[in-house]
Amino acid sequence: MRNQLFSILQAWKTSQFDTEWVLGTVYRTEGSAYRKAGAQMLINGKGQQFGLLSGGCIEADIVRNARKAIVTNKIVTLAYDGNDEDDLSFKLGIGCGGVVHIVLHPINASDDLGLSDIYAALVKRESGYHHLKIGEKIGYFQPSFVDFHDQAYIESNTDGEWLVTPIRPEPHILVVGGGQDALPVSNIAHNLGWKITIADPRPSNARSDYFPHASAILRKVDQSLAYYVHDFRVDAAILMSHSMTIDASALAALFSTPIRHLSMLGPRHRFMDVLSISGLSEEKFEFKLSSPAGLDIGGSLPESIALSMLSEIHATLYRTPSPNSI
Repeated sequence: MRNQLFSILQAWKTSQFDTEWVLGTVYRTEGSAYRKAGAQMLINGKGQQFGLLSGGCIEADIVRNARKAIVTNKIVTLAYDGNDEDDLSFKLGIGCGGVVHIVLHPINASDDLGLSDIYAALVKRESGYHHLKIGEKIGYFQPSFVDFHDQAYIESNTDGEWLVTPIRPEPHILVVGGGQDALPVSNIAHNLGWKITIADPRPSNARSDYFPHASAILRKVDQSLAYYVHDFRVDAAILMSHSMTIDASALAALFSTPIRHLSMLGPRHRFMDVLSISGLSEEKFEFKLSSPAGLDIGGSLPESIALSMLSEIHATLYRTPSPNSI
């Protein structure tokens, strides 16, 4: 079971009316904490949990308290202090040393705190903000543009405190090239909960039985890729077809799209040759270009290279830029 919000909401949707449910949310942290404000999990009346609010060390106690929220139909607030010798989290030896504040909200079909709206938005790959009132069973989803760097925050209003959590779909990655070395890229990305599209015009490549996790397999690498990127909200692309002609066609098609990152497998001189074939110059691209693709983690096997490429995309999308960065 993956821990991304969309995955846990899928689990909830499949048995939404079969049992009771509780939404668990980290609404404030102090000092070091494994998960930050805005982290969510769902617990049902059978004691099953979907998602994590810590590294796994306090989840059993959270599930126990969720049962209390179900029985009483009342909100339960919890605080785990890693610095307090009398606190459960300290006794468990979790070692983070911070304080984690959690609220457990019982939810039902008539009042799901906006979770159905969040799920519907994520299905359509739309973003927004989840507003959850601390201490009351009030919550709603507001559609809006959300950047990958946006963080949850507490908003103090005249009617009390609200946790405002950015909601956006997991990254959508376009992989141009459906050879054997693209398999670990697809598999690792799937485990991350990311959406993957494979594009390769060659009939012997990108076979659907080899890429069961791909959301789509495209058989054209031309300007139609630009429309696909716009319509299906692609965030980053990896060019790894091992064909300079195919990579050049993909590069030309992606040039004017709103993707955030593009990387190309192979040495730097190959990238320059592909640029030349495409008729483009590097300085005209408005998104991050990476060649050779990936972070330098010293890997040589396809799995290591896939890890390095996806890590670089993750860093580009999620890492908050340094104030001193250019």
